[in-house]
Order: sequence, then C-alpha cells, then structure tokens
Amino acid sequence: MKLEIIKAPVETEKTNNLANDNVYVFKVDKKANKTEIKQVIESKFKVKVESVNTLNTNAKKRRVGRYTGYTSSYKKAYVKLKEGSTIEF
Repeated sequence: MKLEIIKAPVETEKTNNLANDNVYVFKVDKKANKTEIKQVIESKFKVKVESVNTLNTNAKKRRVGRYTGYTSSYKKAYVKLKEGSTIEF
C-alpha cells in the first residue's frame, strides 16, 4: 500500500458542496485502483469509506499568447465516507 497515490485534494465550489454530503474529491495516481484508494484514505485519515468512484480527466487545449499546449490529464477519486466520518484539510 502506497501513501503516495493521493496527490492532492480538489477544492472547488462544487467539491465544497459535495463535502456537505460526506463526499470528498482527490487527485490520485493514474495507476491506482479503487481498492488501493480506499485502503490509503482509511489508513491516512482514520475514517471509514463507504464507496469510491473514479474518473480520468482529459487534457484540455490551452493557449498563452501565440503558444498552444495542453493541460495535464489526471485521475480523480470521489470518496464517500460513512456516517459520522469527516476529513479536515
């Protein structure tokens, strides 16, 4: 079990609203699977996880001046905690 698979929490207005429903969003390693993510979240934050949903985001085309490039793609994990569990950032 690697603790490095969780890269960062995703903090946006949408994810802050999801936190009210006990759902937290993290950027995770692209090779991580749902069971690995569940084990790492439970051991790192000392909470009980109900479910994990994942999705791969695509790279988007961005332009700065006359130069074009792409944002990096990453994997997101939506982690739903059991009642009575919370994560503080």
